[in-house]
Amino acid sequence: MAARLVSIVAALTVAGLVIGPVLAVGLRAEAFSGFRAADWQALRFTLVQATLSAVLSVGFAIPLARALARRQFAGRGMLVALLGAPFILPVIVAVLGLVAVFGQSGLLNRVLAPLGVPELQIYGLHGVLLAHVFFNLPLATRLILQAWLAVPAEQFRLSATLGLGRRAMWNAIEWPLLKRIVPGALAVIFVICLSSFAVALTLGGGPKATTLELAIYQSVRFDFDLARAAALGLIQLGLALAAGLVALKVTSLPVAAKGLDRVVPRWDGVDRLSRAADIFWIGAAAAFLLTPLTMVAVNGLTGITSLGASVWQAAGHSVSVALGSTALCLLWALPLSTRWGEWLGLAGIALSPLVLGIGLFLIIRPFVNPFELALYVTATVNAFISLPFALRILRPEAEVIRSEYTRLRQALGLTSWAWLRWVFLPRLKRPIGFAAGLTAALSMGDLGVIALFANPDRATLPLKVFQLMGAYRMDQAAGAALLLLILSLALFWLFDRGGRVGSGS
Repeated sequence: MAARLVSIVAALTVAGLVIGPVLAVGLRAEAFSGFRAADWQALRFTLVQATLSAVLSVGFAIPLARALARRQFAGRGMLVALLGAPFILPVIVAVLGLVAVFGQSGLLNRVLAPLGVPELQIYGLHGVLLAHVFFNLPLATRLILQAWLAVPAEQFRLSATLGLGRRAMWNAIEWPLLKRIVPGALAVIFVICLSSFAVALTLGGGPKATTLELAIYQSVRFDFDLARAAALGLIQLGLALAAGLVALKVTSLPVAAKGLDRVVPRWDGVDRLSRAADIFWIGAAAAFLLTPLTMVAVNGLTGITSLGASVWQAAGHSVSVALGSTALCLLWALPLSTRWGEWLGLAGIALSPLVLGIGLFLIIRPFVNPFELALYVTATVNAFISLPFALRILRPEAEVIRSEYTRLRQALGLTSWAWLRWVFLPRLKRPIGFAAGLTAALSMGDLGVIALFANPDRATLPLKVFQLMGAYRMDQAAGAALLLLILSLALFWLFDRGGRVGSGS
């Protein structure tokens, strides 16, 4: 009974966190005077960049996933693992790395300048697309690679026995596979890019490269036009919900086929042209992913020693926010680790962090200065946004524990507290550690709500990096970015490792 009550309280809290801000935003939007030309431009740019980002990410991921699926080489496992790193990488760190490579004074321009090649510009639509491909190419590759590896090896052996050529192999195996998995990958990445804020904020480059999220930020931060921000937020929410429903529908299609689960060597792609193409895609992807991070590390080593007290204060704020977000997210996720709880948590994907932040701003504004509570609001929003991922990690094992140990609990007459302390939490230790590490890393790197409401005394480390970049203090920005990267990875490792200690894995 106590456990059910806790679950109900958690569900009502999460539901209130969704309904309350959305209602507050909706009521405020009634005073909206109408769409301006800039708003239509922001809507068009949002749809264009999200569509192009999804198409480019998936388009490049197809040959990369095929190369990884049919090639074995030293370091392959490490490269596949690296494909998961951008998910927990702070956006502002990746942006700084991309600027160090592709920016006006970046590595690429320094190499191309003596050859007379025109200077590359990273700001604008192409910069936004570059950053989105950096983040989403690994995701698309993992989705397609997982499906490719699920194809029974017997199909490839049969194709080799029949002497099928490259075109016939494409028609018989690869094209049917891609038809099932690519639409889902496109939809998921479109949803992600639709609500991208930090990338547009740092690389947008003017009115023609403004997304809806960025327009919401500008309406609040510069114009303090809450009605316009609320109306844009509702449009953003509608787009995200529509795209999210499409993503759920198209990703529910089956991918795997039946086989004997035997490891059979691949005979396709043995010709020189295929081998050369695979080497090119693997090498290009490794360089694209590793070079910006290497530049952040190299530049940051010289700048980290010159960081001022304000940067270290911001680092303390970020760690505090990350720990608070992690604790709050787990307090919600553990009692909601059921099928209906996971459906409730999906609101964290559809609801824009800025819309949620504005709604909370409108709710608390009559009672207290929202800017004084910027860090608390940021921690709450980060916990809510991380909730779907935490539930996806926790729910499968939580349901197994409930199924296998319910009779033991009844036989021993365990109270809710005893069940939680001696059975549920110990056996869920490993996924709790992973979920906590992921939440902490995502919260550390967030540059969303805090950009709306923070003042200099309450800046987090991502916001501080952005401010240093805006002031063209690139050495200090690189040092602060390296510090942010170290702290994010350290928190993820500490929580994840803590969950594995004594858990048998």
